Amino acid sequence: MRVLGIDPGLRNMGWGVIDVQGSRLSHVANGICHSVGDDLAVRLLSLFDQLSHVLRTYAPDAAAVENTFVNKDGAGTLKLGQARGIALLVPAQAGLPVGEHAPNAVKKAVVGVGHADKVQVQHMVRLQLPGVVFKGPDAADALAIAICHAHHLQSAGHLARAIQRAAG
Repeated sequence: MRVLGIDPGLRNMGWGVIDVQGSRLSHVANGICHSVGDDLAVRLLSLFDQLSHVLRTYAPDAAAVENTFVNKDGAGTLKLGQARGIALLVPAQAGLPVGEHAPNAVKKAVVGVGHADKVQVQHMVRLQLPGVVFKGPDAADALAIAICHAHHLQSAGHLARAIQRAAG
């Protein structure tokens, strides 16, 4: 299974693609979509186009997007929410199931602690994806989101099989 992780942002939208075979994870690609233009609509369209290109290029089977936290700047939160809408729309439009994960859940899945810092997260992503070279911190976060989603999918699969055995 191929999983796309997306770290939404209006200026920089990180993305990371991993392959999952059982409990084995491997890095496929990572990068950052940089919005272009001054107008909000044009910036969102550029993110849409770039993320659509990533999906066409790497053909993931599932996607995951990090949940947005609300900060003190209402206008900034709203703009981030619009970028997050693009991050949800593009894979959904391609027919992919899209998971959503809170930042603390991502950190807990990757590091084992929900309040880990970025350095710890990047270190653990490097351990789980040997040889990975991050295109930037947003791409590293996106890979962490993909890893979290892979663990979530594996757990859900184990649970579904256990329920099936119990019912059968």
